[in-house]
Amino acid sequence: MKKILKAGSLRDYCLFVLGINSGLRISDLLALHLSDVVDEAGKIKDRITLREKKTGKAKDFPLGDNAKKAISEFLKERQKFSLNEALFNSRKGGTSITRQHAWRIINEAARNVGITEEIGTHTLRKTFGYHAYQSGVDITRIQKLLNHSAPSITLAYIGITQEELDDVYLNINL
Repeated sequence: MKKILKAGSLRDYCLFVLGINSGLRISDLLALHLSDVVDEAGKIKDRITLREKKTGKAKDFPLGDNAKKAISEFLKERQKFSLNEALFNSRKGGTSITRQHAWRIINEAARNVGITEEIGTHTLRKTFGYHAYQSGVDITRIQKLLNHSAPSITLAYIGITQEELDDVYLNINL
């Protein structure tokens, strides 16, 4: 999906990369301004600080190398910009693309790589959680990163089924 998105639009590629590497909800991704990711000198910031729209909670997290690189490539293409502009600007002006437009971007890229399952903008967030879990991050840490109220919600959210949990009992024979 990255290749397809990058070939079509660095904005769309950046949206995808930042989404799967931050776990932000689409409402929070689309609310980002250039000032959230770039300092006054035009350097990509090391961290993003925001207030989540859904929970109202403050969120502060570091940007990984892939996210920084995607932002940098996108901003080189944009060239001139104002720090108060939306990061994921629409082609019509300084406002952000809509949730529906973001959904179409992600869905079209998924179809182009042969993914037929239901996919949407929230899939970016779930992908972040799933890969964190698969890489060995404790579920309570992922719960905190995603601001979920209970580990059971996080497990269901990232698609870990009771059957997969039962397999742990069946495969441990000490």
